[in-house]
Amino acid sequence: MVAGVGFRRGATVADIVAAVAAARAVLGGAAAAPIAALATADFKAKEAGFREAAARLGVPPIACAIADLAAVADQTLTRSARVAAAVGVPSVAEAAALVAAGPGARLAGPRVAHGNATCALAVGAEA
Repeated sequence: MVAGVGFRRGATVADIVAAVAAARAVLGGAAAAPIAALATADFKAKEAGFREAAARLGVPPIACAIADLAAVADQTLTRSARVAAAVGVPSVAEAAALVAAGPGARLAGPRVAHGNATCALAVGAEA
């Protein structure tokens, strides 16, 4: 299972880790598998909070190109007009989770917003 995250500029490691925990709690059994990676858009991956959150979770950080996120945008469950206008995809968290989980991945449910971050969980086709 891959956690995809979107977050406001300056979000802290605590914000991002809390969003991952909130998504796991809300999605329950659908989110029971261990997290294998933490993914976001490439322009967000440079932020310290993201890199530190991946380290705290003990997983690799994955930076996804906007073109790759756009390629799976039709598979997202959440549609934010504001996010789409700003970055070109309707949900950074959901698209990043799908891209990082690989071809044939599916979302465990819609992204969960928690404070300054959102988190979506995706399962790869082999799961």
